[in-house]
Amino acid sequence: ASFKVPAVAAADAPKTEDGVRFTFDKLVTLTEEMALKPYVRPITPAESSLLKIDYNALLKIRFNTNHALFANGPGQYPITFFHLGRLFRIPVKLHVITKGIAQPIPYDKTLFDMPADSPAQALAADSGFAGFRLQESRLGNQKDRNWKENDWVAFLGASYFRAIGEQYQYGISARGIALDVAQADKAEEFPDFTHFWIETPTDDQQPGITVYALLDGPSLCGAYRFVISRTKGVLMDIDAALFLRQNIDRFGIAPLTSMYWFSETAKSGAIDWRPEVHDSDGLALWTGTGERIWRPLNNPARTMASAFSDRNPRGFGLLQRDRSFANYLDIVDYQRRPSLWVEPQGDWGEGSVQLVEIPTDGEIHDNIVAMWVPKEPAEAGNQYRFKYRLHWLSDEPYPTNLARCVATRLGNGGLPGHAPSKGVRKFVVEFSGTPLEKLSSSELPEAVLWTSRGTFENVLTEPVPHDTTGHWRAQFDLRVEGPEPVELRLYLRLAEQTLSESWLYQYHPLPPSSLAPKA
Repeated sequence: ASFKVPAVAAADAPKTEDGVRFTFDKLVTLTEEMALKPYVRPITPAESSLLKIDYNALLKIRFNTNHALFANGPGQYPITFFHLGRLFRIPVKLHVITKGIAQPIPYDKTLFDMPADSPAQALAADSGFAGFRLQESRLGNQKDRNWKENDWVAFLGASYFRAIGEQYQYGISARGIALDVAQADKAEEFPDFTHFWIETPTDDQQPGITVYALLDGPSLCGAYRFVISRTKGVLMDIDAALFLRQNIDRFGIAPLTSMYWFSETAKSGAIDWRPEVHDSDGLALWTGTGERIWRPLNNPARTMASAFSDRNPRGFGLLQRDRSFANYLDIVDYQRRPSLWVEPQGDWGEGSVQLVEIPTDGEIHDNIVAMWVPKEPAEAGNQYRFKYRLHWLSDEPYPTNLARCVATRLGNGGLPGHAPSKGVRKFVVEFSGTPLEKLSSSELPEAVLWTSRGTFENVLTEPVPHDTTGHWRAQFDLRVEGPEPVELRLYLRLAEQTLSESWLYQYHPLPPSSLAPKA
């Protein structure tokens, strides 16, 4: 039988004079009132029991899909729940909305299949859940995938959530908010989605589902509405109302979180047997003025933050452009990881898309964050309303007609047949696309270059040999002294015609000894 919620009111639902009738406006009002009061950390179930539910114990606790919410309708997509454990100790309270009335979904250990000696057996009846996920269509219209075995959206941990793309693979994550990421003088804060309300679908033809969430943390409180649709990938329309309790130095809106270890750009010798390991390989920007930018990701020696100033950006995203299995050779299918694109709605004003890159020596930690940061200071008492759309796809939802960067390669500088030049690094940047396909044999595109410091040498452009599909490369050497990062910019043009998007790169010079000719 499908899961049945009891016909009682949710004690912690937004209260109004007509009882527990739920609306998003009431949730916004509730969070605004909460922000005027001191933060109260959610009550955690018996800590000793949760600590015993380690990774191995959690693997043995499986939600029984026969009890899924909406297992027999209405709506196409049943919902299943995550169990609490050592890694996810903050409980979330779940509710279902039926004809405007909110009702709680109480935790019940019998909803899960677990061993008789599982430490979860000791949890109380009101412990709560760790999160939830949307299963594939029970009508079997997603490539006939079994809904009981496959999910396509998951909300789990702090304000994190993620979705599969059109290639049916998880990877990159999103967050409700990012607070003080990589600030030298204060720790990053991770607010929690503490309550969710799930709207009951009207019928089986409804293409998706609507979810509301309450976000709470020491520095802010907020209300979110997610309208989630299953398309060729996943589409999310998000409406967020935020109320600040404290000042925030780096206030990250629509944050994306991913992993980049290494790629063809730069890789230490024998660091790993695989050619590349990353969930995303670059940051794409579509600025308010219409410029298209590609910024390959780095795994720097120290944490770096880059800001790309803009006004009302048209979009930005962390993308996985390299889709060739031969460039990964891994059974975890990095070539199928989704790209995630943020499409702002309405007036976002002035600010910057900020990229934070954190050093990593493996693939188990997310080390990349991209987000929008408003220009004006985020101060206690401020109120914000942001609307945006998230596209979980294989590529950008609105691809450019310009040639796109497909590879960035670094090596020793100098001319072939000569010893490497001391203090010189060679860059080879590859572009591919229709404008380059249309070039005649006599037309040679120009590499338009800019650097924050240093000088260029040996600049040339040429078609990539043995490839007739509009695949060109620009080569140049950079001579630079000192260890400080260098900002680079490049695009291809023919006369006054722009042929490619703009390639931006942050180069971290190697120690002089590593660039010197070998004896």
